[in-house]
Amino acid sequence: MGFVGLGNMGEPMVRRLAAAGHAVCGYDVAERARERLADSVGVTLANAPADVAADADVVILMLPDSNVVEQVLLGDGLLDRVQAPTVVVDMSSSEPARTRALAERAASHGVTLVDAPVSGGVVGARAGSLTIMAGGSPDVLATLRPVLSVLGSKIVHAGAVPGAGHAIKALNNLMSAAHLLASSEAMLAGQAFGLDPAVMLDIVNGSSGRSGSTETKWPRYILPATFDSGFTMRFMVKDMNIALQLARDAGTPAPLSRAAVAAWTTAADAMPPGADHTEIARWLQRAPG
Repeated sequence: MGFVGLGNMGEPMVRRLAAAGHAVCGYDVAERARERLADSVGVTLANAPADVAADADVVILMLPDSNVVEQVLLGDGLLDRVQAPTVVVDMSSSEPARTRALAERAASHGVTLVDAPVSGGVVGARAGSLTIMAGGSPDVLATLRPVLSVLGSKIVHAGAVPGAGHAIKALNNLMSAAHLLASSEAMLAGQAFGLDPAVMLDIVNGSSGRSGSTETKWPRYILPATFDSGFTMRFMVKDMNIALQLARDAGTPAPLSRAAVAAWTTAADAMPPGADHTEIARWLQRAPG
């Protein structure tokens, strides 16, 4: 099995695959990322992205965006090295239209490319509890389930059209970001009034205002001020913009989405480049009323 992208998400995913008995050949452009896996049993490291295709029945990509995915597959020659019936699985947060074009390009090589982005963050990657949203042929997904089940506890076929998984991933993150922004505004208003944030969360999480933001992000990352979910503001903004473009292309109304993207973009520009997305609450505390 080949695996390109050994960062915050890719590293624990590779460790899980190797622990499950899969022989993994991995690559990352960052030497430090490769070094973290240098002594891992069941993992070998390649010298170039294309080298992971040797003898691989599955090649998984866990990369930042469509630009990097295209560079690895086309610019670095990985697609030329993949031989049918090897399946390329793009688990990155990519742009649906570009994924569809890559799937067509792969098909012209006799290779199947499917998209299978994830939700659950670094914690889910370590625990193997990710939600995996797969786009492409259901028959191909069936062959991939033994691999994907090592990485995720919920595997959903998002649609037969390539890019379906990437579309719902972006839309999910748009909703998640809007929830977190609204929840953080409400939490800060309550604290300013004199309410105990822990009590607020207890009440909200038993009421209609609850969301993943109040059930997980606020108690786990914001209240303790660790801000270490492993997913950056800039990645969140990227996914939100992908979702907003889907709405534009479809001609559907998106006034709240546009407002949320604008606020998150302002926050990301004001915070350090690597700021965790849960630091939106920290940014709000500093922003003018």
